[in-house]
Amino acid sequence: MTHKPCAVIPVYNHERAVPAVVAELLKAGLPCVLVDDASSPACARVLEQLAGQPQVFLTRLTVNQGKGGAVMAGLREARRLGFSHALQVDADGQHDLQDVARFIETSRRYPQALICGYPQYDASVPKGRLYARYLTHVWVWINSLSLRIPDSMCGFRVYPLPVTLQLIDSVKLGKRMDFDPEILVRLAWRNQPMQWLATRVHYPQDGLSHFRLVHDNVLISKMHAKLFFGMLLRFPLILWRRFQG
Repeated sequence: MTHKPCAVIPVYNHERAVPAVVAELLKAGLPCVLVDDASSPACARVLEQLAGQPQVFLTRLTVNQGKGGAVMAGLREARRLGFSHALQVDADGQHDLQDVARFIETSRRYPQALICGYPQYDASVPKGRLYARYLTHVWVWINSLSLRIPDSMCGFRVYPLPVTLQLIDSVKLGKRMDFDPEILVRLAWRNQPMQWLATRVHYPQDGLSHFRLVHDNVLISKMHAKLFFGMLLRFPLILWRRFQG
């Protein structure tokens, strides 16, 4: 597989943080695909300015789709632009961009694999989100029939675009905070190779988070229930693929 990576950044009103994120990615030699998820006019202007730089591309959504919807739109645009792999990066600056080179190099060595970030949190992580992740971990292990997904919520990951878009185009995935865990479980069902790299995650004190503690946890719970029944239906096929792999 030809290896031509880029970064995909879903953006919703992160006009203060996203310029620094783009600058770091460009410094690492990674082209950027920005997805304006129906942001405010102020944010839209900042994104327009960023897109005036070489190797920065902008696609706009007229109606807010949520993080997952924006990521999927960005992955499709990245493929249309001729890229083979895409590093998903949050626009709020929580990911350690010093790890970009390590993730891209691992993807180059294993081009068929999904390269996933295994988060190492500091004291800035909101405790409610941290504790809720443990319940998600258990359900992901149940629904994937495997312990090989140590964390499904970290959005810092390199997708091989052909296999990822094949999945996206064949099933209806969650478009909001349920996207990150659901796509991993469904790729695991297909016996998708995965590599895991530890990466630091920091929540900026003045950062803008769109995670809604109650609403998004309810959404994620519904997603786990849907995946559980989907797993039961696919149980023999999942095991057969794993045996063949």
